[in-house]
Parts: sequence; C-alpha cells; structure tokens
Amino acid sequence: MTKTSAGFVALIGEPNAGKSTLLNRMVGAKVSIVTHKVQTTRARIRGVAIEGDAQLVFVDTPGIFAPRRRLDRAMVAAAWSGAADADLVVLLIEAHRGTTAGVKVIIDALNQRAGGRPVALAINKIDKVKADKLLALSKELNELYDFSETFMISAEKGHGVSHLREWLAKQVPEGPWLYPEDQIADLPLRMIAAEMTRENLTLRLHQELPYQLTVETENWEDRKDGSVRIDQLIYVMRDGHKGILLGHKGETIKAVGTASREELEEFLGRKVHLFLQVKVRPNWLNEAERYSEMGLNFKDGNK
Repeated sequence: MTKTSAGFVALIGEPNAGKSTLLNRMVGAKVSIVTHKVQTTRARIRGVAIEGDAQLVFVDTPGIFAPRRRLDRAMVAAAWSGAADADLVVLLIEAHRGTTAGVKVIIDALNQRAGGRPVALAINKIDKVKADKLLALSKELNELYDFSETFMISAEKGHGVSHLREWLAKQVPEGPWLYPEDQIADLPLRMIAAEMTRENLTLRLHQELPYQLTVETENWEDRKDGSVRIDQLIYVMRDGHKGILLGHKGETIKAVGTASREELEEFLGRKVHLFLQVKVRPNWLNEAERYSEMGLNFKDGNK
C-alpha cells in the first residue's frame, strides 16, 4: 500500500510579496485574492495541492506589517498564528526590494517563533533582478536566518514553483490526507464568493477606500435548475464612500457585479445570479461579527 503524507505550509512575508499568487499557482486555481494593492488578504486562506503521494495544505496568511488599526492588528495576529500552526513555513521575499526593514522584523520574529520547524526561503519576482544580485541577496538572508532551503521563483510566471512544491512534499509528515482529493480550498463557498467581489472592488477603487469596506455573503440559494442565487452586502463607512462605490448611474457597482458573477460562474461551473447591496455602517471596523465573517479573531485587534 502506498504511504501518503500531509501537512500544513504557511506562506508568510510582507504585504504584496506574492503569497496569494503563489498559493493560487500551487493549487492550480484561484482561491486567494490577488491585486496590486497591499494588505488585500485578510483571513488565513487554505488552499489544497497534491504532489505525488503528498497533500499540501497551504495557508495564505495576511501580510506582516506594522499595524495601526484594530483590523491591522487582527490580521498580523492571524499571520503569526498561521505560521505557528503549520508544519512548514515559507518566507517570501521580493527580489527587487531585497532585505527591507520589514523583512528584518519578520526574520527576527522567526528566530523566536519558528520552534524548530523547517523554514524555506523563496525569493520571488526573480525576473526583475540580475543573477548576481539574486545570489548576493540569498547569501545575505541566509546569514540572517538558518533557512532549510532557498528557492528562486516567479510565482506569477511559475518559474521554480514546481521545485518548491516537490521539496515541500518531501518534508510533510507521513499520514492520511486531510481533505478529499478533489477539494482545493478549506474555505466556505460563501467566503470565497465574498472575497471575489472584494477583489473586484479593490481593483476598481482607489487609495484608502478598499481598506474601509468589507463584503459579506448574506444569502446563498441553490436553485432547482442548477443555478445559484447569491446576495451580498458591501459595508462602507461613509455616505460618500457609498456614492463612489455605486458610481455614476450605478456604473461602478454594475461593473463589479458583472466581473464577480463571471468569475464565480467559472469557479463554480454553473450559472450565478449575483445581487449586490451597499450599506453604510460607520463602525463596522469595531464590530466582532464582521471579524468573524472575515475569519479573524476580534480580540486579537486589542493586542
């Protein structure tokens, strides 16, 4: 009988280091929000990948940064919690940004928190830097921390990702698989749907507004004809935000709804009826229920 293995792999790093892109590349499907804006991943999102006889459960953690608000603090706490719960940790570094002050803070914390778990270094976006600089960066980082292995990758283009996945598969402990073979994400469909809409909002809105809104799937109705009706609420903090989100004659919200519906239909493989409603909720950042919907611990925001 073939021996199987399975384990959790936490992806950590600064915001926008490419963790969500790497997760989606590993899994082979879009399970995590990917935008050009930083701090877009809020919850710890799990994607499931198969490599030979090994099942790898990737935890895409929020980026680790200097928190300012309650939500920021809860996100950073979720990131470190995800790392603490994992069998393996992968630290993603952007090649062109190098060893930033934020990277040094993460490495210092790893020295205290890793607890003997293997930690791999993945230098991402290698197409933006020349080979000699990559080698110098690898040497510098390995002097700061005793990484188990170093990988040069491009999560966006797929370069080096298979080598990283193969190495991770050899490290996870022997044991039964944790999820069914055809499951690619340990996340309720309601939350995946909300994340897809939030991503489309983030892509169309500017400056701080994306960080001051949240999306919740209020209703999910499977219909007899095989289609699904999804009702979502978008919470914003001010009346002015609602106007921006709706756009001239409702054009912005309509475009977001169309993009999200098409994405959901591709993901679910069936027809989707998506209905979006915008509500002003000035204090949503301080409501425990909103954090639960995002998969975050409200109390962690106090730390």
